[in-house]
Amino acid sequence: MTTPETKNKNQRGISSIEVGFGILNEFAVDGKPIKLRDLAERTGIAAGQLHPYLVSFRNVGMIEKNDDGLYQLGPHALHLGLMRLRMQNAHRMAISRVAALSEQLSLMISVAVWGPHGPTITYIQEYARSLHVNIRVGGVYSLPMTATGLVFCAFLPESKTIRLVEAEFADNESRRRDFFKIDKAAFNDSVEQARKRGFATTQDMPIPGITAVSAPVFDHLGKIQLCVAAVGPSDLIEVAPGTRVVSQLLDFADKLSHDLGYRPELAAR
Repeated sequence: MTTPETKNKNQRGISSIEVGFGILNEFAVDGKPIKLRDLAERTGIAAGQLHPYLVSFRNVGMIEKNDDGLYQLGPHALHLGLMRLRMQNAHRMAISRVAALSEQLSLMISVAVWGPHGPTITYIQEYARSLHVNIRVGGVYSLPMTATGLVFCAFLPESKTIRLVEAEFADNESRRRDFFKIDKAAFNDSVEQARKRGFATTQDMPIPGITAVSAPVFDHLGKIQLCVAAVGPSDLIEVAPGTRVVSQLLDFADKLSHDLGYRPELAAR
């Protein structure tokens, strides 16, 4: 089957533009100004061949030379980046892709954003195999008892989540229910584990027989924008790092974050 991607690969392009993009991309690797010699080493292009590209990029404002004689991205690169940021929409980009993820994993996929009452479900991609779970658009995930709730607690400032977390633990009616199987110590451990792993899981909680894996999606500032979760029968989902569902869900979330401008190596600085 011919896809837009394979069709584009089969079309003839302009090699010098692709080479030029590879040169520009090196400026985004660590965000630092670079010497011509070092840029030549990184790209594998001789300095004499590389220099005309840099002249043209300087002419159109894509790169510039600083006072130390080092090359860096120029004002027009900033303009293009800002235009891209204004055009993007994390939620729209997510829901346009989750159907393929659902088919790939053979699982239900939910998308949730942070709302006034906590993690709010904004989209559900059903899978052919019906699940008897109380997940609906507009519903709110529990913070301590769901994978998505744990991810938001791991990557949002505690000041945003603490009031809602405390309210759930203080709700005696909820705590009397059979599915409330977590105490504060276990919750804190789960949040820390989610922060280290980059994903969270829950098994048989809050719904017996159901497992969920949730991963965060970040924007260009490194802020969590939403969570994508795979939900299905526990006998179909392994939750250890590196297993199929976990790996493919993380690949999906990482790709979406990357397309939103997230660069973890820069956000960590």
